[in-house]
Amino acid sequence: MHLIVKYSLALFAGLTLATGVAAQAFPTKPVNLMVPYPAGGPSDALGRIFNTPLAKELGQPVLVENLGGASGTLGAQKVLNAPADGHYLLQGTPNELILAPLAYSAIKLRAEGFRLVHPASEAAMVFVTRKDLPVDSVDELIALARKSADRPLSYGSVGVGSLYHFILENVQQLTGVKLVHVPYKGNAQLLQDIGGGQVDFAVLVYSAAMGAMVEQGRLKVVGQLGSERFELLPRVPTASEGRELKKLSYKIWAGYFVPKSTPEPVVQRLHAAIIKSLNDPAVRSQLASQTQMPSAPMSLAEAARFYASETARYRATAKAIQLQPQ
Repeated sequence: MHLIVKYSLALFAGLTLATGVAAQAFPTKPVNLMVPYPAGGPSDALGRIFNTPLAKELGQPVLVENLGGASGTLGAQKVLNAPADGHYLLQGTPNELILAPLAYSAIKLRAEGFRLVHPASEAAMVFVTRKDLPVDSVDELIALARKSADRPLSYGSVGVGSLYHFILENVQQLTGVKLVHVPYKGNAQLLQDIGGGQVDFAVLVYSAAMGAMVEQGRLKVVGQLGSERFELLPRVPTASEGRELKKLSYKIWAGYFVPKSTPEPVVQRLHAAIIKSLNDPAVRSQLASQTQMPSAPMSLAEAARFYASETARYRATAKAIQLQPQ
């Protein structure tokens, strides 16, 4: 009996030591940071803000890899197919991990296949309208939509099942208004068409390019979607400050993910590196230049709860708006 106990303790100690050595050794080669969208866009910019400080913390190069397609799920699937050893990170958002599988029946990955190591950034989403739409608030926009039932207002998004499409389907469900959806292939063209008056409005992530168009008088920002005013947009009221959409609250966030089976010590090492990177003054100033804020620090347990609650929330809303997979 004593021999069995001694053997068990020795085995446990050996496994613990091996795990600790593995964690200390990680990473043993460059780490790939998958950005599941083409180079040059806002997601790519975010990845290139973080890859240098992460490399400094991890002691290995962090290489940004861009792979667009299938609403971001091609890149996400590639990370799932790679060895779950921490050398492949996904820069993910609710768009590709939670919403795309709800919107497209051909997409088989599930949010539960990934583990959120830590959120990286968050940005404000806003209601943006053509310059001559006769509204100056979200409540006025809803009122105009009600009066325009015979000729519904048009709104743009970056595609069926995108977060922007999803939110405005939710708005229609909450208010009873009817809108016409105009899908686009990308954010830039949609913003240009709102500025040109071809589309009435949209819900989009606030960006420096949008801010420049507002200053030029080419479009209007009439409200934001967070529960509180975004720090970088203190003068723009939230939709929940009005009467029509008191319970509406959305903000876009991005985070760093690994496959769920990644060893715990490796996840802990990545988690520590991300938190140190978030405290880097250069990272914070570069995020501000992209009109984004660094995410608040979370423990691994808090990150898990946050990801689970976001997944449940979006799935519940998809059910409420009767989102049908394409």
